[in-house]
Amino acid sequence: MSLSVQIVLEMRFMATPDGKVWTQTTCAYDFWQRYLEVFDEVRVVARVGAIARLTGDCLRADGPGVRFLHVPHYLGLKQFVRKYVHIRRALRSPVDRLQATLYRIPSVLAEMSVWSSGRESAPVGVEVVGDPADVFAPGTLRHPLRPLLRAYFTHHLKRFCRAAEAVAYVNESVLRRRYPPKAGAFVTSYSSVELPAEAFRRQAVSIRPNAEVRITFVGSLAQRYKGADVLIAALGKCIEAGGNPRLRIIGDGRHKDRLRLQAQQLGLADRVIFLGHLPAGEAVRRELDAGDLFVLPARTEGLPRAVIEAMARCKPCIATTVGGIPELLPAEDLVAPDDVDALAAKMVQVLRDPARMQAMADRNYLKAREYRKEVLDARRKALYAHLRLRTEAWLRQGGLG
Repeated sequence: MSLSVQIVLEMRFMATPDGKVWTQTTCAYDFWQRYLEVFDEVRVVARVGAIARLTGDCLRADGPGVRFLHVPHYLGLKQFVRKYVHIRRALRSPVDRLQATLYRIPSVLAEMSVWSSGRESAPVGVEVVGDPADVFAPGTLRHPLRPLLRAYFTHHLKRFCRAAEAVAYVNESVLRRRYPPKAGAFVTSYSSVELPAEAFRRQAVSIRPNAEVRITFVGSLAQRYKGADVLIAALGKCIEAGGNPRLRIIGDGRHKDRLRLQAQQLGLADRVIFLGHLPAGEAVRRELDAGDLFVLPARTEGLPRAVIEAMARCKPCIATTVGGIPELLPAEDLVAPDDVDALAAKMVQVLRDPARMQAMADRNYLKAREYRKEVLDARRKALYAHLRLRTEAWLRQGGLG
């Protein structure tokens, strides 16, 4: 039996006049190959915005075996409300019923797709790639509806996990405890992060007394989630304590100007370097290699790719006790989110102890090896194969009605 898989997710894509679909971030064409190893075709349901021409670094997202259902593009709650009717209409469009369905959640489109398709009784799989309890936690988003959004999305994420035949969590234990699967479901865990061989480099820590140290941060500046403002404030306290750090920020977004102003007001304009967006891969690795310490004081996380990539370059890392980060780093390398004083103290403590930094780096490198492509591929393939078998059985038993 030929079987395609419909994947519903919250990513945004772009379409050029020739009908090709593009991405500037993740989920390029190579991403979908993991599904094509088990299914005959991938059908992606996602927001797609029309553009006249490509700008910046873009990667092709569609291609042989991968096609898109274009949901009207929106950004933010206001645009969603304004385009709601058109979004519902797109999700009601005729679809091939001979397919499996997999939701990458949390996702508004996943919710609406269930309402529109009438496929609640069909076997579905879910990949839990984020946690709305953290995304909408106090301090992460300045919006009057934040508490309501948190309650709504956590409730529906629990419902999805209780209904699915196959569930994959982006971290090993945190999400499974919060959003338990139903009895008898196929359950596994794997990150969306899979590191190729070239991502790994074992190297020695080299810190000289009183020399300048380079702190690296990688993360989007589109929201406050990644805590760059906390890191800039902590940097100032490190200098007050006699340190000689310089911070290099990789990432872009609407908060960059506000962060630049914060650095200026703290007298750190020459100590905080904004590098903007860098292409994934070698460009980011070069920056990681040149750094001495990686810091991500995130307010919310799933399982952060940036931390795993820094670990794979044998870098000591400091981060916060949110999401799946405690599964990556030991407690002595973590601080609470939004605690500037604790972060500064931890940075000073680590930077004054080269032996500890080397031990952190070595431990991180070995932990990152668990995210090699071949290790994660086996887990993914097992989940997709289970979903295919359950869907084929459902169809043979009259699932088409």
